[in-house]
Amino acid sequence: MRLSGTLLAFAVALGLAGQAQAGAQTYEPLAASVQAALHAAVSDRAAPEPEFSSPAEKQSWLDEMSQRLAKRIPDRAARLELVKTVYYEAKRAGLDPQLVLGLIQVESGFRKYAVSAAGARGYMQVMPFWVKLIGQKDNDLFHLRINLRFGCTILRHYLDIEHGDLYRALGRYNGSLGQAAYPNQVRSAWERQWHWGPRDTQAIR
Repeated sequence: MRLSGTLLAFAVALGLAGQAQAGAQTYEPLAASVQAALHAAVSDRAAPEPEFSSPAEKQSWLDEMSQRLAKRIPDRAARLELVKTVYYEAKRAGLDPQLVLGLIQVESGFRKYAVSAAGARGYMQVMPFWVKLIGQKDNDLFHLRINLRFGCTILRHYLDIEHGDLYRALGRYNGSLGQAAYPNQVRSAWERQWHWGPRDTQAIR
């Protein structure tokens, strides 16, 4: 649902008033094959039902991540919808869902309508030029699933460009390539706030 002009202005003001470390993905021309692949990646409308090794693991993960978000998002149904979609979209893009949660924490502080000074929008602070480049004109970057779909797809794209180097991929995502502050913040949030079982973080250095 699109916000009215007044509500949108209020939401934008809130996002600007409490910006996290949001930067801005930089526009770079894409090869036609890459553009087509990214367009296909964001256009799939498959139902976002996350797959786990067992129903017990699924319930445990969703409950734990939801509980960790309770202070930021009081509504339990909204929390569960967010973490469920994060898990689905992250796994779909070949990313660690906990990494994506850490990135969202740093980028937007889990504010759905956050807008950075550069114009990046939503949970994962996606720049609007991506909609024109790989999306459809009616894609709303404040929509939960659309924002996460774009954000995860873009991060995957940057990881591919950087041959799996997460440090450099995060720098590209934030528009701060070569600077350590942002990748280190995401790593810290990932490890301290969203740890869930064993995982490999050696790609960040």
